[in-house]
Parts: sequence; structure tokens; C-alpha cells
Amino acid sequence: MAPLQIIGAGFGRTGTDSLRNALNQLGYSTHHMYAMAHGGDERYPEVFQEAYEHPERDYDWEKVYDGFDAAVDWPTAAVVEPLLKKYPNAKIILTVRDPDDWYRSVKNTIFRMSQKGFSAESAPPGIDLAYYKRLVSMIHTLVLDGAFGNPEKFLDEEAMKAKFVAHNKWVQEHIPADQLLVMQLGEGWDRLCQFLGKSVPDTPYPNTNSSKDINKMAKELFEDVNPKGEDVKA
Repeated sequence: MAPLQIIGAGFGRTGTDSLRNALNQLGYSTHHMYAMAHGGDERYPEVFQEAYEHPERDYDWEKVYDGFDAAVDWPTAAVVEPLLKKYPNAKIILTVRDPDDWYRSVKNTIFRMSQKGFSAESAPPGIDLAYYKRLVSMIHTLVLDGAFGNPEKFLDEEAMKAKFVAHNKWVQEHIPADQLLVMQLGEGWDRLCQFLGKSVPDTPYPNTNSSKDINKMAKELFEDVNPKGEDVKA
């Protein structure tokens, strides 16, 4: 597999899973947090954790992204700076949405799920528990500067939204305009395909990890995450 051609800089809950599916339709093999938890292979969560804590060091990114030529979502979005040193010619896609909507989505979905902590009951089906423990450690270190591992920190809504805005601003200030696509949630195929030099597929742009998808997963895996079955804005 070729080195990373696409680096997704957008935080989770900005349409990253839909983008993963879209890129796969366009012929890429796309890394995502889903691959970390459900791929069945070693995905080296401790490398992401160390790169987040020590971005000045060199890492074997070819090993970490073996089998992929695109990457979106966390943990990739948390290590954009060291990845740019390795892949300076990669195209960068920053997925964005309104900060209020973004925070509400994260709070009502993946943050709630993260509060299950590390246990056999909270692990995805079939995952090795020793690996899952390493994965949880990574998530609680780099996602929003450790806010998933510190509920009090995450529940400071204004601080979290400020972090989201600051990250998006950093990306737009440090990536050359011709190398960067800023993509609004729900935007669709046209500018993405133009940016990548691809033909627009004759199928609708993917819409995955919607509120319905999240509620279904919460019911199946984490019944006490959303015990009333309330619809959440994803």
C-alpha cells in the first residue's frame, strides 16, 4: 500500500465515518477509529499516544498505517503535525461543523460511550482485552487532550468548543490552501472529488454514524448509555 495520500484533520463527529466510506468508494483504503477497534489486527495505539505526547520524535508510520493510504478521524486528527513531517505532500481534509452542534453530538454519543471505561463488558465483540486496554489508554490520552478520561474536563462546554475551534484554526493557518479542503458536514461529493481529481460517483454521498446509527449501537452494546432510547443529534 502506498504511503498516506490523504490525512483527515477533522475531529470525530464531523462526518468522519461518512468521509471514510466516501474515500473507500473512491478507491482508497481508509484508516479510522473503527479500524482500531474492529479491524482484528494490531493497530499500535501506543504509537499514536506517544506521538501525541512527543510529536518531535520520529515514528514508524509506515507500520502504523500498513494497508491504508488515507486516514480520518481520531487518532489521526490528533497527530496531524507529526504526520505532515512524514507525508508533506499528502492532501489534508478538514471536516467541520458548528461548534455547538459538534459538542452536543460528542456529548450525547461517543463521550457517553467512553464513560463505560475499560471492562470486558464495554469491549467491542471479539477484541483482545489486552489490546483493548491499550486502545482505551490512547483514547483517554489524546482525544480532546484527555477529556474522555476526565469527565469534569469534558463537561466544561466552552473549553471543549474553544479547543475544537482552535484546532480547526491551526489547520487552516498551517496547511497551504492548495493542499487543504475544508469540508462542511453533509456537503457531498462535488468539491471532494474535484480536490482529489476523481469522478463523482453515481451514488449518494454516504451518511453513516447518524443519530439513528448511534442510538442503535448504544442500545445493542451500551444499554445504559441512553436508557430512555432518546434520539440524539449526531
